Amino acid sequence: MPNLSWAELVRNVHERAGFLCEYCQTSQLITGQAMHVDHIDPYGEDILENLCLSCGNCNLSKARATTAIDPETNKPVLLFNPRSDTWSDHFEWIQQGTILRGLTPSGRATIVRLKINQERVVNAHALWVFSGLHPPS
Repeated sequence: MPNLSWAELVRNVHERAGFLCEYCQTSQLITGQAMHVDHIDPYGEDILENLCLSCGNCNLSKARATTAIDPETNKPVLLFNPRSDTWSDHFEWIQQGTILRGLTPSGRATIVRLKINQERVVNAHALWVFSGLHPPS
């Protein structure tokens, strides 16, 4: 694949993700806020395989982390990787789509590290569910 400009990479990342955060599935359409392009491996290259779309909350909470502690086993595990992992293998929506539940050590650790179920986010999910815009299908 030829080298893409940063603008082309950003456009491709947004389109590939369907304008959803690849960690928590927040929609850019719902929030009206620009999504961030996250480096899955913070020390990796600026290539599509190392980039994902992330909402501000997930990206700022993840920072440079690639691992976190699974709250069930208390062991360090790799964070969910949107390029190599399947979202539905690691996560499911519960409580009418307001809470994200981790199905695997990686899913659980990612939810904790990225603060996906913090109160303000869960409250936003409830409003989005009420409006019929969440969770994405």
